[in-house]
Amino acid sequence: MLDCAGTPRGQYGMPVQRITKEDLKQRLESPDASAVPTILDVRLKYPYEHSTVRIPGAVRMMPDAVDQAKLSRDRDVVAYDSDPDEVTSSSVAVQLVRQGFKVSVLKGGIADWAGASFPVETKSAPKPAPPPAKA
Repeated sequence: MLDCAGTPRGQYGMPVQRITKEDLKQRLESPDASAVPTILDVRLKYPYEHSTVRIPGAVRMMPDAVDQAKLSRDRDVVAYDSDPDEVTSSSVAVQLVRQGFKVSVLKGGIADWAGASFPVETKSAPKPAPPPAKA
């Protein structure tokens, strides 16, 4: 959800921080380990399963089942999804901010990241089910 100024808003209209792909790339390449954020891939099931790329080192979590125990409150979190308006990642960010995490969302999501030819890890796409055996 966007407000009239184009700022992404999560659930209940709360504004969320955004980070550009350039800023995220710079932070991921930082020699200072404390500056490197935890990357959270919160794409919906279908877009995630049918994609063959992800941001290197990203932790995969379903948007409706984020495991906070796997995240550190001492480290920034950057969430991304496949929606160019960051709808899913904005909602996840609001949930995490309310729990005391410092979270931002990747502006433009995975499409902008991959479209800039920034580093990606490849993953297997789902394989179609074999046709039923003939009797």
